Amino acid sequence: MVLDDLGSSLRGSLNKLQGKSRLSEDDVEEIVKEIQRSLLSADVDVSLVMELSDAIETRALEEEPPGGTTAKDHVLKIVYEEMVDLVGDSTELPLEPQTIMLAGLQGSGKTTSAAKMAWWFSKKGLRPAVIQTDTFRPGAYDQAKQMCERAEVDFYGDPDNDDPVDIARKGLEETQDADVRIVDTAGRHALEDDLIDEIEQIEAEVSPDRSLLVLDAAIGQGAKDQASQFESSIGIDGVMITKLDGTAKGGGALTAVNETDSSIAFLGTGETVQDIERFEPSGFISRLLGMGDLKQLSERVERAMAETGEEEDDWEPEDMLQGSFTLKDMQKQMAAMNKMGPLDQVMDMIPGMGGGMMDQLPDDAMDVTQDRMRRFEVVMDSMTDEELENPRTVGQERVRRIARGSGTDEETVNQLLEQHRMMERTIEQFQGMGDGDMQRMMKKMGGGGGGGLGDLMGGGKGPFG
Repeated sequence: MVLDDLGSSLRGSLNKLQGKSRLSEDDVEEIVKEIQRSLLSADVDVSLVMELSDAIETRALEEEPPGGTTAKDHVLKIVYEEMVDLVGDSTELPLEPQTIMLAGLQGSGKTTSAAKMAWWFSKKGLRPAVIQTDTFRPGAYDQAKQMCERAEVDFYGDPDNDDPVDIARKGLEETQDADVRIVDTAGRHALEDDLIDEIEQIEAEVSPDRSLLVLDAAIGQGAKDQASQFESSIGIDGVMITKLDGTAKGGGALTAVNETDSSIAFLGTGETVQDIERFEPSGFISRLLGMGDLKQLSERVERAMAETGEEEDDWEPEDMLQGSFTLKDMQKQMAAMNKMGPLDQVMDMIPGMGGGMMDQLPDDAMDVTQDRMRRFEVVMDSMTDEELENPRTVGQERVRRIARGSGTDEETVNQLLEQHRMMERTIEQFQGMGDGDMQRMMKKMGGGGGGGLGDLMGGGKGPFG
């Protein structure tokens, strides 16, 4: 995920305090400089970097660590709290009838974000509709219509009408039965006067309850000016950060939030309409620092179970950490995890599995995409029970037979076997964690004999609560 480099860098800085029980001024000065370098490298605005690092330095020098707390844990707690304060609260989006207008430059991901937000509201029991007013970008209407069909939400647009204000007006009339109406506006390559004029006219027509600025995570230092101009033009109530599954640095988006005196509403974490998260500051920063995010993980588990019609008690992910790991285990567990999104994102949400531990694994150790999983399922359907229970029995002759029987090729069969071997090695690392904490955590996640994720979270407390 974007900002992973920042998280890795911050964790690397904090690891330099490993083994220390007390902090000297030199220790604090060194760690603050490391944090400054990490933030600046991630494109966070200089003034914000100085504000944050000054606060961390002051607290690290003045506050006495609680008894039994290591220097690293003490500074980690300070960094966590100050960064949560930096990103602020999440934008309030009550589950009630409302009109939301999206603004942003071309390419920021507004059209995709509109469909994602509509899908999110639909999963909360509301009836959403998207109104597409972009008459500037070729293909905007078709893209929006297709995305809304995938999200299974209402849509209004008119490819034959070149007046965006008129489209917005008629869109409100045509979608008056919807609970939440999301108005997607046109973007440009830059903040041109006609873009500002157009969006101001649309705002006057639709009178949105909230205006959200959509920002590509790669915006960098340009975020400050962009956010400032949209703020002065229409007022920004919140920010949606898109393309967080890429390699951009992401710090510019944090700068934009500060510039508009608003907060983050949503995070776009992938290409499908389901790849959206409601922003939760404590969980976001906790994940960034390698401490997990059980609240977001809980939502993903519940969503996955709702989509499949299964109960949480039917899913027992602790099996991954016990005994041998067979192809049947891989088929069952990866199918369940895949419903929750990319596996590396899911692992990042589990305390102790994200951050440094995931950094040490091969990049493709958990690379089981939905497309690849479908191919693997076809292959496994052509395997015997003996082969599924003991993949090591599958030699070249059996590979050829399985490939013919599944209608695939030998390369796909070998990819499945190699994927299983990599995952088996990964699971063995987790099995060796020592005191059984991970097994107990995974047991509670699955509900197998435990109270499920809700009980594990302890009522939604933060990582230091």
